[in-house]
Amino acid sequence: MGRRRFLLIPAASLALGGCVSTRQVADVQFEPPQGNYSLIVMRPDVQVGSVTTGGLVEPRAEWTEQARANLLRALSQQQAGRGGRTMIAETRGSVRGVDPETIADLERLHNAVGNSIALHKYYPGNELPTKRRGIDWTLGEDAVKLGRTTGMDYALFLYAQDSFASTGRVALQVLGIAGCFIGFCAPQGGGGQVAYASLVDLRSGDVVWFNVLQTSSQLPGLRFGDIRTPEGSAQMVERLLGRMKAGRDVRNRR
Repeated sequence: MGRRRFLLIPAASLALGGCVSTRQVADVQFEPPQGNYSLIVMRPDVQVGSVTTGGLVEPRAEWTEQARANLLRALSQQQAGRGGRTMIAETRGSVRGVDPETIADLERLHNAVGNSIALHKYYPGNELPTKRRGIDWTLGEDAVKLGRTTGMDYALFLYAQDSFASTGRVALQVLGIAGCFIGFCAPQGGGGQVAYASLVDLRSGDVVWFNVLQTSSQLPGLRFGDIRTPEGSAQMVERLLGRMKAGRDVRNRR
């Protein structure tokens, strides 16, 4: 990944196919925001790269910035359709009354918490006995201070990693798949996506909802939405946020 590793086990998929998977977790008492709520969409944490022939991902700055702009636009459009009052933090310096370094610190804190949620709620064998019910992670007082300063009820964070097979990698995939037809099957993984979104209640600082998206493919050229394009970014946002589920106790009462 360049800057860091994402701690999710790869989604199971057919050797010669691909898959798209999402899975939500929420506080057991969580109800999706509705009515007269306010929400700040934080600057997405994005990295887009090219998969080399050897299978490494080389970050591409121009692709990353293009994807971040597209995701911000898609998030703005998606949230506009939900009602409520939305503030879009396009840059760390665009949150009025909040120092950019404070925003950067909150982003880093959320990255650590988000990766912890992904590891302990989605990676088999790493479950924490004390965190089995719903979701029980927090950004603490830093998030509460953001809520007090901005007057917002919630903050929405999004992390996205996307990669695309280079010409050499595609050629290697083709050779691997061709081998399947002569009895030696060694397909090579291509590009794929890993993303998560989390909703933080700025009145308590708690993460109250979290959803992970993962796509993978062994077929050369098969894609699940290119976030370098507006259409691909809108598809990712819809997959992550299109249907936000209530917590378990709330569902059981209905």
